[in-house]
Amino acid sequence: MRFLALSLSLVLLAVSSFLSNFAWAAPKIDLVVVTKSESSMKVLRRGKVLKTYRIAMGDSPVGHKLTEGDQRTPEGRYILDYKKSDSAYYRAIHISYPNDEDRLRANALGISPGGQIMIHGENPNSSLSPEEAQMYNWTDGCIAVTNAEMDELWQMIDAGTPIEIWP
Repeated sequence: MRFLALSLSLVLLAVSSFLSNFAWAAPKIDLVVVTKSESSMKVLRRGKVLKTYRIAMGDSPVGHKLTEGDQRTPEGRYILDYKKSDSAYYRAIHISYPNDEDRLRANALGISPGGQIMIHGENPNSSLSPEEAQMYNWTDGCIAVTNAEMDELWQMIDAGTPIEIWP
């Protein structure tokens, strides 16, 4: 009986050790939807919302981004086209703004559409806690989440994932 109990204990220890080293993969998502008026970002897989995040945006979030420095977050359908692990704001996932329509609009107005719009983590120079920072729009037009949330998104989002940004 002791032998059986010892054997069972060793098997359980081995399984526990194996599982603790096993990296559980976050589910890959196939769409990100941002609703600016709700300060929210949803991640979806096959039409089902997996999680909703509270986001911070540009200082002037109302309206579509027109030009560099207008502090607006763009609106429309874009692609999350690459990841940047060495971002000044922890980590970042680039949004393919400006698209062709954005460039045409800017050219017609004689202005630069700007660029480098990303989903990124926290401002490392902020004196606010991550939760407090998410209560304010503080970016230059990007979409900000906490660093812990950025780690989740980093695992779920592959380059090529579409993002829709709504008013």
